[in-house]
Order: sequence, then structure tokens, then C-alpha cells
Amino acid sequence: MKASLVPFGDSALLVKFGDEIDPVINQRVQVLDALLSANRIAGVIETVPAYAALLVHYDPLALTYAQVSAWVGAQMDRVESNATRKPRRIQVPVRYGGEDLDFVAAYHRIRAREVVNIHAGREYTVYMMGFTPGFAYMGKLDDAIATPRLETPRTRVSAGSVGIAGAQTGIYPIDSPGGWRIIGRTSSRLFDLKSDPPFLFSPGDLVRFVIEAADV
Repeated sequence: MKASLVPFGDSALLVKFGDEIDPVINQRVQVLDALLSANRIAGVIETVPAYAALLVHYDPLALTYAQVSAWVGAQMDRVESNATRKPRRIQVPVRYGGEDLDFVAAYHRIRAREVVNIHAGREYTVYMMGFTPGFAYMGKLDDAIATPRLETPRTRVSAGSVGIAGAQTGIYPIDSPGGWRIIGRTSSRLFDLKSDPPFLFSPGDLVRFVIEAADV
């Protein structure tokens, strides 16, 4: 699977591995990110992994695009041989029920309990982090419960709320606005500045939701 390197403005380089949500593609993104972090050169500011791409920010006064491309290219040659690391597996207890569980069930013409069982019935890959500190974008949801997000986001979603949006699922780490369909809540703490690291999840982790209770 050959990746492409393209300029992204005048101070960033984008490494594109594909254009879909795929665990194999995402694993290569995470491996390259780890390799670049371990072999950082002066002038590189930050690397930002996403579903199928990696963005490399650099100081254009310290490095040229050609220099950054050469550095990234050298590490890309090592991606395949390092793409077999075993991911962490994390279980998250969930009390199912919530503002949108009945909506999701009605949308798919199934019972709420079926939504719960389907959601808790598979492992999810943490593809990327973002939106708020500790928010993990996970997938891929079973098509049987994949549901569009709210047309108008809520102004406040409580920390610990478990939601789905399209083919993704995730947990709100802090109180924040949000437009995902809420189907449950967890007592797990996803973001804690006093911890090292401060986040429960990292890209590449495998997450399974465990039914603690179901108000259905």
C-alpha cells in the first residue's frame, strides 16, 4: 500500500495512505507517527495522525519541504516491518440508555435492546484523537446501528456520554457541546491532567464496551 506525500500549505506535509476508514490503513498511519516521533529532527513541530493520513508541521525557516520529505520518506521504508505491534485492549463499562437510544432503535426499526447488544458486540479501533482533550474517534460501527448525527448539536453533553455518529462511536471526556446520538454513559475517566499520560485512549487501541446495565 503506497502512500503519497503532498505539500499542505507552506509549513506542513501530508502523508496520505488512503481515503477510507480501514484498520490496516490506520495502523500504518500510527506506525509512521511512532517512527517519526522516535526519530524527530530539529525543525519538526508536530505530527498529527488521522484516519488515513498523517500531517507533519514544520518550521519553514529551519527546514525545506524537500528535507522534510526525505526524512519522512526514509521512515516510510520502515512502516511495513513495524506494522505488526499488538494493540492495547481496553474495556469500558457502559450503562446504556439516554437521550437518543430510542431514536436509534426507531431509525433502524429494531428494539432498543438490540441497539445495545450490537454496540457492545464488537471491538472498536481508536482511529484518531481530537475535538476535545481525550476524545477518541472509534470505529467501525455495525451498519445496523450507524445513525446520522443530530441536525442541531446540543449546547452541553455530559462527560462520560457514549455516542454514535455515522459509522463512528465515541465518549465525551468532558462536558462540551456535541451532536452525536447519546446511547449510554460510562463512569470511566477519559481525561485527567494529574495522570501520565492524561488520556485513557491512544490511537491504535482496541476498545470494547461492556454492558454494565441497560435501561431498556
